[in-house]
Amino acid sequence: MQADDFAQHVKVQAPGRVTRGAAKVVRWLVAPVVRLWFRPTLQGTEHLPTDTPYLLVANHSAGVGAAELASIATLWLKHFGTTRPLAGFALPIGFVVWPLSAIHRAIGTIPSTYAAAHDALEKDVPILVFPGGDHESLKPVWQNQRVDFVGRVGFLRIARDAGVPIVPLGIRNGAWTAPILLRSRLLATLLILPRLMGVKRWGLSLLGVSVAALLAVTLPFGPLPTALAIWLWLGSPLIFLPILPATLRLRVGPPLTPSELFAADASEDALDDALERIERAVEALVRDGVLLEPRISAPEVDYEP
Repeated sequence: MQADDFAQHVKVQAPGRVTRGAAKVVRWLVAPVVRLWFRPTLQGTEHLPTDTPYLLVANHSAGVGAAELASIATLWLKHFGTTRPLAGFALPIGFVVWPLSAIHRAIGTIPSTYAAAHDALEKDVPILVFPGGDHESLKPVWQNQRVDFVGRVGFLRIARDAGVPIVPLGIRNGAWTAPILLRSRLLATLLILPRLMGVKRWGLSLLGVSVAALLAVTLPFGPLPTALAIWLWLGSPLIFLPILPATLRLRVGPPLTPSELFAADASEDALDDALERIERAVEALVRDGVLLEPRISAPEVDYEP
């Protein structure tokens, strides 16, 4: 049985609930670094429903989005403490691999499966979703204000079936903390490690390329050991560590109800229309309410064979 298949049966006892120990780690260790390096702000919290669970749908960038995730954790605890839960979606493989499994239990994240989502919503716990996944998080830095969920509508099916609203969240400037230079499916295959982690695409970051070049000219080994070291480094998530300071701006928009998004039409075309609407709502928040470029129907170049 593959890890993702096993995670279908993972039960999170307290989705969205942060343990006291994890809250202390965020407040005393993570928050000071976040405030110094990223200076994040959160606007629009009045739009978050208090009488119903919801999907908080956001854009994603900078590889693993470390700066964004740390900022969300810091700001959420600052504004709401531990009284208002929020369950983040995470790759299922992380729930069967230690120490990620322990971290997920401590912060209340849930596997990105339909079963886990509906279980959380039935317990009145909202869910944080990054629908664009690795496609969006690995986009080149010059596309940092473009929101592209690459046609993924699974989260819309969850919202429709559960009858819960979708709340857009725009995150600005996260891409500058760990600039991505290239996104490729072929790269994930060649490096092997990303595929083992369940990732279909991989990227080359500024940090990854810089350290690889440094290893190439400084390692006192032969060509083969040096090449192996560079290969392992480029396939490691460490290349997406946030190395540059940037001021992160998080803005929550008005919720979109199921009746607004789906009406009486349950067809796949209706889901596509709803996806376009959500993408534009999140992108407007990223761009401070203004779409600087018209959305085009032609697909973006993704450097993918």
